[in-house]
Amino acid sequence: MPWSQDTVKDQREEFVRLARQPGANISELCRRSGISRKTGYKWLSRDDLEDRSRRPHTSPTRTPEQLQAQVLAVRAECSAWGGRKIAKVLARDHGVHVAASTANWVLRRNGLIDPAASQAATAWQRFEHETPNALWQMDFKGHFATDTERCHPLTVLDDHSRFNIVLQALSNERLESVQPVLQRAFERYGLPERINADNGPPWGSPTRGALTELGVWLIRLGVRLSHSRPMHPQTNGKDERFHRTLKAELLASRHFKDLDDAQHHFIQWRHLYNAKRPHQALGMDTPASRYAASPRSMPSSLRPVEYGDGAIVRRVGYGGRIAFKGNTYRVGRGLIGQPVALRPHLDLDGSFDVFFCHQKVRMIDLCQAD
Repeated sequence: MPWSQDTVKDQREEFVRLARQPGANISELCRRSGISRKTGYKWLSRDDLEDRSRRPHTSPTRTPEQLQAQVLAVRAECSAWGGRKIAKVLARDHGVHVAASTANWVLRRNGLIDPAASQAATAWQRFEHETPNALWQMDFKGHFATDTERCHPLTVLDDHSRFNIVLQALSNERLESVQPVLQRAFERYGLPERINADNGPPWGSPTRGALTELGVWLIRLGVRLSHSRPMHPQTNGKDERFHRTLKAELLASRHFKDLDDAQHHFIQWRHLYNAKRPHQALGMDTPASRYAASPRSMPSSLRPVEYGDGAIVRRVGYGGRIAFKGNTYRVGRGLIGQPVALRPHLDLDGSFDVFFCHQKVRMIDLCQAD
């Protein structure tokens, strides 16, 4: 899809950042962005995508009042940012070097830091995957009301870089709404190795291990699907933390007319989050500085499901069941009409593991029918 007019500058900057990553496939990125290779290389050759100040790193004649005004100006644009982020932005974008403690002093002096909120801030123990696209975390931010309908924000975050892949205002949480959004993300950024989501619809099933239609589609694309432990939202902790940031920096201070209005602000804030906002967990770098597009491109069509020699293949029938050795077993309604493979369990005699493509669906015991 060609770049839309209202976000062309943001998308141009994102293209250049992705294309300048080591090993990036320029032709493929141009195709995903809907631009010609000539256009892509034109922007890669330019250094003026962002207006950068040419001020010297030090300004001995700067007065304390001027410095305070600059700290407050950044805070006015991003009301949830603290001293560390403000100090990083002033140094990076304006050549103004100020200690984070000094920026915090300015905020406190002007009554912009809540002592209770500051005391409640705690450090998180973090784990991250080593490379971009090894894992994406996916969830819905809690829905809220606009003037005309409820908005259900769909969010997808790259685990390694904290780069926000998807921030989409939807009217519901159903398959027919979610799947096209994910397809556009795959077409633009490529396929991740794995996506983790909670156990709710449209990606989760009430039956443990059962696949939904969305899960079946992801697996056929070659994406592994995993689910958070029930009642353990910290399994998707980075996306949960992203939701807190989204609420503090955008949702808490704005009201939206409708979904289009919400999406307009989502686009603007997403660019700020990815490309401008310093991230404490990244050493005050931006998510965009650590993200690179996946080399695994979205296929034009799904390949047939095939299994190797030795697999016992059954087609899933009515009610999401398969028949095997005189009994029937549930494997999930999302698999109706799809072939699954049964392979003997390595450690338990009389038991079989059931696979759909690369994904283990369940284990069955021949002594027990469902």
